[in-house]
Amino acid sequence: MPNSSPSNILHPISNLLMIRPVNFGFNEETAHSNAFQDKEFGIKNKENAQKIAVKEFDEFVEKLRNEGIKVLIIEDTLEPATPDSIFPNNWISFHENGTIVTYPMEAHNRRLERREDIIQTIENQFIVNQKIDLTSFEKEGKYLEGTGSMVLDRTNKIAYACLSPRTNSEVLNQFGEQLGYEMVVFKAVDSAGKAIYHTNVLMCVATDFVVICLDAIPDKNERDLVKKTIEMTNKKLIEISFSQMNKFAGNMLELTGNDNTKYLVMSDSAFESLSENQITIFEKYCKIIHSDLSMIEGNGGGSARCMMAEVLLEVKN
Repeated sequence: MPNSSPSNILHPISNLLMIRPVNFGFNEETAHSNAFQDKEFGIKNKENAQKIAVKEFDEFVEKLRNEGIKVLIIEDTLEPATPDSIFPNNWISFHENGTIVTYPMEAHNRRLERREDIIQTIENQFIVNQKIDLTSFEKEGKYLEGTGSMVLDRTNKIAYACLSPRTNSEVLNQFGEQLGYEMVVFKAVDSAGKAIYHTNVLMCVATDFVVICLDAIPDKNERDLVKKTIEMTNKKLIEISFSQMNKFAGNMLELTGNDNTKYLVMSDSAFESLSENQITIFEKYCKIIHSDLSMIEGNGGGSARCMMAEVLLEVKN
């Protein structure tokens, strides 16, 4: 049985990789499987999407850094055009044992986000013991989009994943075998019955709690399995509604700042959707950081968590 780490354990200050956009906009290639993208919003804001997205990005980073969270910013490139590069957690992840994993992506223009120079920058600053490349699955039409497709309980080595066009069970199993993760796999749908494209829009795993939209898991047996697994890890289960999920209240990430302070990071939209009782519960465990990401959310269909790739590698001396 997994055991959640005690909440008073000392956590290192979080290191993040974030990509500052230069060509942000509505991505037609991803819209068919991402119901969180708003095409009308994208058309309406086509001319100012990049300008406003950069402003949102910079203000968000400033809030993180003000709390002692370390952010490594990489500037995107104009060519090739990568409208979703602001979401690096889909193509790369970094793990405590010194492993870097790169992932197979569904959209062709998202595959262009994978940059060897970014990996080299990480290797220059952190200790890397091995690199696992899963991108060959793209040739078979099988995808796994990093910590978008999977929500990781890193302490208990459990990966929660809802199957979708972007999350394939075979690639999931390959990840689990190579990284030593137990898979908790289920199907999840939105209120219209459409498959949810990424698991990290419906749930967030923190040290002491899990935020999840259980209503999005229609199969009772799968829903019970998820609940039972969360209970076994001794984490408090905090439910959100479909409406809150649509405001990106599932797309949160717990980080550590100065003085071992834990922060729950989310967008303004997510924060404003929460009830007073939910905020009170969160504040028992974490301080809350929230920032306006409305242009990024409306065009990209992703929010705060999607923008942050946690670098859990050991820093070089």
